[in-house]
Order: sequence, then C-alpha cells, then structure tokens
Amino acid sequence: MKLSKAQYDEIAQFLGHVQPTRQSLRKLKERFPSQSQSTLLSIFSQEYQKQIKRTHAKHHTAEAIETYYQRYLSGVMKNAAAPVLLELANEVDFAPSLMARIVLERFLQEQEGTIPSKTLINSMLRDPSQIPDGVLANQVYQCTVNDCCYGPLVDCIKHAIGHEHEVLLREMLLEKNLSFLAEEQLRAKGYDKTPDFILEVPVAVEGHIIHWIESKASFGDECSHQAYLNDQFWSYWNSE
Repeated sequence: MKLSKAQYDEIAQFLGHVQPTRQSLRKLKERFPSQSQSTLLSIFSQEYQKQIKRTHAKHHTAEAIETYYQRYLSGVMKNAAAPVLLELANEVDFAPSLMARIVLERFLQEQEGTIPSKTLINSMLRDPSQIPDGVLANQVYQCTVNDCCYGPLVDCIKHAIGHEHEVLLREMLLEKNLSFLAEEQLRAKGYDKTPDFILEVPVAVEGHIIHWIESKASFGDECSHQAYLNDQFWSYWNSE
C-alpha cells in the first residue's frame, strides 16, 4: 500500500513518544485505524531500530556493561523469578534481546575467563536452555519473547514473512503470464548480486519500464530506500 509523506511523518512522530512494546502497537493501531497492521508494525520496527542505532554505543561502554551486569545480579538475588533483564531494558530504553546479549556475554566472560564467540552467544540466544545458569536462561528467554523488533524470534518471523512475499510475488507473475528468471536461476547462471526476479520481457507500470523486481517485506521509507539503492539496487541496474 502507498502512504503519503505527511501520513508517514505523523506515524513516526507518534512513535517517538511511546515505548517499543506490544501495548504501544495496540495504541498505534487505535490511533491510525485506516492503516493495515502489517504497515504499522513495519514502520514501528524501522523507527525503533533507528533509535537503537543512535544510542547503541552508549549501552556498550565498559561502564554501562558493568552497571547492567551488577544490576542484573542484584535484581535476581532479590527475586530470581522477576523479569529483571526485561524491566532493566525497558528502563534504559534498550531492546530486551540486545540487553540479554550484553549480560549473557558478560556472564560467560566471567565464567570462562575469555570473551565468548559470537557463534556461542547466538546459539544460546536462540536456545536459552544451553545457558549454564537456569536463572539467566529464564531471563534471556523472557527478553527474547517480549522483544518486538530484535532477537532470534523476530529474525525467524521476518525470514518467514520475506519468503511468503516472494512466493506470493512468483504466483502473481505466473498468474499474469509474465516470463521471468528467479533468483536461483540467475545464480546458477553465475550472477553474484541478483534481484528476486528478472522479467525476460520488460513491462510498463504507471509510465515506468520494469526490468526486474525485488521483494522487500517491509515499509519503504526514505532511509531504507537509500540503503537498498546503495547495497543492492544500483548493482542490478548496472548489470542490466
């Protein structure tokens, strides 16, 4: 669906005053009932990720990491069943899954005496039962399932939605009897960076000639358009 710049700005401004929680998503839907939930969720996620990128560095200083770790230890000592990490993340306005990663890495570093590998951290975040401390495993799990924008659960959902949209796009092209080459066919021909589909016979859409289609299951704001242009789209254009 299309959204005017004014509509987008209004939604983004609203999101600047709420926390990234499921309750905020409900408020967003109530405030903008004419917009689809998938559109609002995508904008919600993108705006929050911009905010996290702006503040990411301050949460990863040695002082901040130690403060978070000590507050975690103090919190679970008082009440191990309380959502200590989740509440801490919300208090400092940081993504719960990223807070869990910080504390988990600090815990493993203390246990092992060395900095743990990213592979190990990612594996434990995906499956907290691997964490050699039951209390921390539960805390990490709580952060993962309550994070709307980051973490392994969100990554799986995004991957599934992306695949679903590619399947739907393929079905639409077949339905319109358009001849195309899919990404896997292009890679087999030796192409490195490829769009999802190249049309063997270009078509005109709203006055524009379309040679290829890239499916993105997310809202296309100015920042994401620019990023995709630099990272992917210009290389498609140059290889036409």
